[in-house]
Amino acid sequence: MKSFEDLSVLPELTEALAAEGIETPTPLQEAALPVVGRGNNIVLAAGPGSGVFGAWVAGLLGRLEPSANTLQAVVLCATADAADRLAESAARLTAVTGHTVAALGSAWVLPDRADLLFSTPGGLLASMEAGSIDLSSVEVLVVDQAQLIENLTGLAEIERVLEYLPSGRQRILTSLPVTAGVQDLLDRHFKRTITIPTPETGVPKRGQVRFRIAPEPTEAAALSIVDELISDGARHVLVFCRSEDRAADVGDYLTLHGFVAGAPGDPSVPVWLGVDALEARAAAEGVEGLAVLSCDPPADPDTLDRRHSLTDNGVVVVLPRETAHIRALGKRTGYDTVPFPPPSKADDATAQIRAMLTRALEDEDTTAYLSVLEPIFREHDPAEVAAAAVALLRKKKNVSEHDSAGRATAASRATGTPAWSKLFVGVGERDGLTKGDLLGAITGEAGVGGEAVGRIDIKESHSVVEVHEQVARTVIQSLNGTSIHGRAARVDFDRPRGKAPPRKGRSPR
Repeated sequence: MKSFEDLSVLPELTEALAAEGIETPTPLQEAALPVVGRGNNIVLAAGPGSGVFGAWVAGLLGRLEPSANTLQAVVLCATADAADRLAESAARLTAVTGHTVAALGSAWVLPDRADLLFSTPGGLLASMEAGSIDLSSVEVLVVDQAQLIENLTGLAEIERVLEYLPSGRQRILTSLPVTAGVQDLLDRHFKRTITIPTPETGVPKRGQVRFRIAPEPTEAAALSIVDELISDGARHVLVFCRSEDRAADVGDYLTLHGFVAGAPGDPSVPVWLGVDALEARAAAEGVEGLAVLSCDPPADPDTLDRRHSLTDNGVVVVLPRETAHIRALGKRTGYDTVPFPPPSKADDATAQIRAMLTRALEDEDTTAYLSVLEPIFREHDPAEVAAAAVALLRKKKNVSEHDSAGRATAASRATGTPAWSKLFVGVGERDGLTKGDLLGAITGEAGVGGEAVGRIDIKESHSVVEVHEQVARTVIQSLNGTSIHGRAARVDFDRPRGKAPPRKGRSPR
């Protein structure tokens, strides 16, 4: 395995990565860092948990010289919270490199003069159109987790940002999975691109790995799982961590709560701490009553297999944003990934709710919503958040059933010629949307009559629909975030779009 020094990462940056618990590069980072450092376009088909952030940010910080108040790199994120979180992570590294970092939508000083600027596509466009941000000096555009941006707001705003980007600049995109919409964006706007990792086919089935989604910090979830595994009969739980420092912190936390931790193979303690999967395997091979817990998710297929092929009794703790990574890793390795513990049997009163949620989990892409909800998970248990969402859903359903007739009647009683409002809907032709689908969604979800809906224009990546002015906000509130053709729709008033400036380095006006 190569070190960061072998990959020509700056010594001071290597030390800063180690301080963040990133001591050795993941396979993704090994493959990506040289490509990023050379200034090539790259697609990272990976998500958080694989080392994807370090795979591009370390390469950029080594390639870009700290500037004199000139914007050099823009990172587009799905939400303002994600932009702020990634900016904070980057700032802990740039403290040793001299680069400046900022994020739009939160409290950062002089974002227009930062070397690296993090933002949502919409937030960046608004600042550009207001004249406060200029992309003429930008050397690199990064699109972070494009599939989340697609699900939440669509890809049209990314395309608008690309129109302002000077030609020939480096383009980096991360996405897990690479959806049809994201691939279309790549085909049209990302030329001579390297994709890492390459897809794997024909992977044999190896078994099952369970996972539990937990908020940060994950030590509390690890403690709960260790308690459950030992209560269910495990004699020893081998807990894997990403680094020696992390293992020491987790071990101290478990020991504080009475679960004494030690080295793999020590028969006198219930918890064993492992970092190197091969070394831990050698000490734990053949031990009866062994369970395995990954407190930090494996970054690559080999690590997953080395850790969790020891026993069928294994669990991985993941952050909400790492869920897509562990599912994709299971597919690449041949393991079925299932939640831990499995749900208990439902009685008649709850069977309908569970069936509805099960269908949503199977049919809908929920990763984007996990990213949005992650800040709430820091303050409330995810189970409580799920219960609140179900309560709101049932309340909305009941209100809709009682009030839909009234809203339709009120709309139809408008006197004179009705005024129309144009609405933007972030679902379009490439999603298989038809005019009938959109009309049905509006009348069904918003409870307005068909006479309140006017012209419907289905475009490639989005749609524009006219509705009576007095029901426009009702339609927006009712449709925003609902699933239309398997995609979470963004609905708002259709606002005029600014024209892109010439590409010869002049700032947008």
